[in-house]
Amino acid sequence: MANKKDEDKNLSYSELVSKRDELKRKYMDLRFQMVVGHVDNPMQKRTMRREIARLNTLIHQQDLENFRKSAAEAIAVK
Repeated sequence: MANKKDEDKNLSYSELVSKRDELKRKYMDLRFQMVVGHVDNPMQKRTMRREIARLNTLIHQQDLENFRKSAAEAIAVK
């Protein structure tokens, strides 16, 4: 699991967003399958939810970093 986290930290912003969106689609499919009743591993739902949250955190960190850079540049211009 540690390798996956390290790999995700090296992804670009657009790659993180696309990976998160793909996981969200898979999560919705899994939820539908659970309602229908054809799920092999119910714990998969939790792990997917946590992985989506982790990706959201990485995306938010990059958003903040970009905001801070632009704010610092705006202050330096004055």
